[in-house]
Amino acid sequence: PRPVLSSAPRGGGFAKSRFILNHQVQSNPVAAPVSPCKRCNPARYLGRVAAELGADQRCVVLMTAVPMKQLVVLREECEGVWVEGFFTVGVTNAVRAGETRHPTSVKPQPGTINIILVTNARLATPAMVCAVQVATESKTATLLAAKVLSSTGSVATGTGTDAVVVASGDGPYLRYSGTHTRLGAMIGRLVGAGV
Repeated sequence: PRPVLSSAPRGGGFAKSRFILNHQVQSNPVAAPVSPCKRCNPARYLGRVAAELGADQRCVVLMTAVPMKQLVVLREECEGVWVEGFFTVGVTNAVRAGETRHPTSVKPQPGTINIILVTNARLATPAMVCAVQVATESKTATLLAAKVLSSTGSVATGTGTDAVVVASGDGPYLRYSGTHTRLGAMIGRLVGAGV
């Protein structure tokens, strides 16, 4: 088990986990007529999926409508520290931070940006939090540069269902991972390329 910090619907927050799953669901799992999520809590549903795959209950599980064949996997390494990124990106549910809701004439569409970062570095708790921050900044910068629009016509900063996972390793100890650090720079580049 490794330290993991995430906003995942199953196992979110700080956890120790051996498994991180990114589960593909239908485009609108709650509204689909035969959906396994129709009458259940997403965390419980994802727990059942994990159990069927043999993962223990301390797993971290994300959900996305992006087909897994579109999964982007990237890696960067520098001076004995590496970080790998696993990305599924959909932006049909794009929003700008601060928008309170979609206009009533626009039905929210599915779309999620899931970012999973795994490093061999043994990250202090503040470094794990900062890795999430750097990943989010890089994702947002990428969306702004691409001029992805929200349903209100504003330039989007993410989607309404994005999730980020950072898994720490047992290698070199790092107290910091901000944009001024080597790891922060690697995360920024990796996320920008992945998104």
